[in-house]
Amino acid sequence: MKINDKNLCSFATSMTPVDKEGYLTKRGDINKAFQKRWFVLKGNLLFYFEKRHDKEPVGVIILEGCTIELADNTEDAFSFKIMFHGPGNRSYILGAENQESMEQWMKSLACASYDYMKLMVAELQRQLDELDGTIVSDSPQVPPRRQNPFNRHHVGQQPQSLQHSITMPDIPPHNAAQINKPEPINTNTSSSNRNKITFRELHNAYGRSILRDRTEFRYQLKQKTQISLSHSHQQPLLIS
Repeated sequence: MKINDKNLCSFATSMTPVDKEGYLTKRGDINKAFQKRWFVLKGNLLFYFEKRHDKEPVGVIILEGCTIELADNTEDAFSFKIMFHGPGNRSYILGAENQESMEQWMKSLACASYDYMKLMVAELQRQLDELDGTIVSDSPQVPPRRQNPFNRHHVGQQPQSLQHSITMPDIPPHNAAQINKPEPINTNTSSSNRNKITFRELHNAYGRSILRDRTEFRYQLKQKTQISLSHSHQQPLLIS
């Protein structure tokens, strides 16, 4: 393909980044001998010049729909070819200076096509999706929140945990009228207030009544003991 487009010539000699450049030998179309040319690879376009600092390239190879293969039956030991597939499509045979240079050029040319870039993008997207799925599956899960047992009891019903933790002592009533009953807990509060009752408030409410009953019982027991002792020390009356 001969250069006849000014825009393409400007792109070949512009300051755009170069993927790879260097001297290669190229077998001509008419003269089958290898000719030394300066090659410049930009994207999927491979320009070649007669000399390194020429202002216009001699030609360009569009690296689409082709494969990069080793060349057989050539005079150059380090030669490879750009083979286009389909009827009427030609192949370009190029030669490098050594084995390392040939491998580098073949790799760069094979990765220059747009089809190869699409495959690479699809593969990277697949790896990214797998990585995202692994991160989501390995992320720590939030443990279930424990509910406060004192927030679930109904109105007028003592919490089950409180029934097991607080037991009322069996105090024999000496005087039922004098024994104070526990202060009733206001059950007419709204649901929002019930939810704010803490264990400390419940403990204090039941604890005060228990302490009051124990104090009253001990006081009555002490009074009864003193009366019994006073009767036992009285002297009997003597009748003369």
